[in-house]
Amino acid sequence: MTQAVIRDISGVAAPPALDLWEPVIITGEQISQEAERLAALPRPANGRRESTFIHPRASAPGNGLAPGIRVVLSVLKPGEETAPIRHNSTQVNFCIRGSGSANIGGATVPYSQYDVWNTPSFRAYTHRNDGNDLAVRLTYSNAPILEMLNIHIIEERPDERPSASGAQSSTGQSSTGQSSTGQSSTGEEREDPRRKSPYGIVTLDNGSQLMPYEILINPQAVESNTLHWPWAQVKKHLDKLESLGKSYLGRRLYMMYNPMTGRTNGCTPSFFATITIRPPKIVDRPHRHTSAAINYYFHGRGRSTVEGKVYEWKAGDLMLSAPGWGVHNHASYDEPVYELTVQDQPLNIYMESLLWQEDLKHPAALLGSEPGFDTNRAKMVAAE
Repeated sequence: MTQAVIRDISGVAAPPALDLWEPVIITGEQISQEAERLAALPRPANGRRESTFIHPRASAPGNGLAPGIRVVLSVLKPGEETAPIRHNSTQVNFCIRGSGSANIGGATVPYSQYDVWNTPSFRAYTHRNDGNDLAVRLTYSNAPILEMLNIHIIEERPDERPSASGAQSSTGQSSTGQSSTGQSSTGEEREDPRRKSPYGIVTLDNGSQLMPYEILINPQAVESNTLHWPWAQVKKHLDKLESLGKSYLGRRLYMMYNPMTGRTNGCTPSFFATITIRPPKIVDRPHRHTSAAINYYFHGRGRSTVEGKVYEWKAGDLMLSAPGWGVHNHASYDEPVYELTVQDQPLNIYMESLLWQEDLKHPAALLGSEPGFDTNRAKMVAAE
């Protein structure tokens, strides 16, 4: 029988300062070279030609580019298709070359360069290259966290069978003809008796509550759909933000929002994905947050200053640009910059751990649990 270790920590002082992972850049040249190398390999049995980018400080289990974020480079040659797979990690996908299509739980997502889409948990999916060039994409997942918890479940070539409540498709329609909101395919409201416990939740005199087992094992289901953000449409809205002058204090970006994440503001329950435009010679204010950030720059050049050290980057580079709680800011050079940023902010909001210091002269806020920050955009609009 395995014995636990009992350690006396009485009177132990606060832990030492955070040992932040250093920023790291995978250059566009390295990514292109690796994509070509993968394409030259014989086709694997499962069709997945992939490499993962691992930070030198990472260790198994949970190898990632950031402690909670894995980034995988995937390549498909024209006409190739992957075998089905599903897992309980979620993904943000970003096409950096070519085009293709993803079939996720029966829903097809046709994608091209700089499109973003998500893959919900435990939804079987395949990828196919429908074009004439290599299809190259970056996939960001929360697999490192699940591997550290020893609960990353992966099924190769899954035989998807409807669950006890009916299988959900990406449109939110179950095999029983009833949506997760309790509405039938005919629009008729139906009461699901399993959604109510005859025992109910008990409220104590002080307002605290007790939940019975019958509700514990049947939590409210929130529909998790596959969503697609085509670059051609996103860019039209993003470019309008360039008109915000240098006096604007915020960052010129849009987050690709998945409504199922609610107040945690995510693309998936773990990550947000934003696309930013930086006009020439724009310098952000130094700030910091406990969420880690990984940037992929796909147009322009610039620099990032992280914990006092300057890192230069250019189009095609992938960078761990903000280790958790490291002070950082970014600047563009002589041309506009476009970048995709993936952060584990939603996970931190839900864990009540997202400290965010927008201005180093003012205290940090616990975003999601207390009021956050304002920009000066409303004042700028009023002055026009």
